Parts: sequence; C-alpha cells; structure tokens
Amino acid sequence: MSGRRSRQSSEGTSRISDDQIIELMSKLQQLLPEIRTRRTSKASASKVLQETCNYIRSLHKEVDDLSDRLSQSLSTIDADSPEAAIIRSLLM
Repeated sequence: MSGRRSRQSSEGTSRISDDQIIELMSKLQQLLPEIRTRRTSKASASKVLQETCNYIRSLHKEVDDLSDRLSQSLSTIDADSPEAAIIRSLLM
C-alpha cells in the first residue's frame, strides 16, 4: 500500500494522511528541546509523542506555579499599588 493514502473512517470521510503524520513528527522533533539537544536524526513517532506530552505537562506545571505565585502576590500587596497594576495588566 502507498504511504500517501489517506486513512478513512467508516463514514468515508478523509482523515489525516501518512504524509501529514510524518510532517507533524518532523515539526515536533524540531520544537521539543529534549529531542533537539540529543541531535537524533530519527526518533520513533511514539517517542516524539511521549516527549511532546511530557513537555506540555511541564508547561502546564509552570503555568500553575506562576498562577499560584501571582495569586500570592496579589493577596499580599495593596490593590492600588503600582505592583498590583502591573499584575492586573499582565492578566488582561
């Protein structure tokens, strides 16, 4: 079978082609710091997806940590202070 065929669902609607999956894997490999620093030319699709999920989880954790820090900062400073204004402007 050709690697360029589209995968189709039971309804016959077009889904993601093999070429699109390969292109996505290539782009993810370029974007992920863990994979870029290893300089591996070919990583398996499952490895790339696992690294992507791990990276997204770490970004979520960073966002949660920053959110907690902002909440703590807002609770301890005067609402009319310049610091509060800066934090409010960042949140908008």
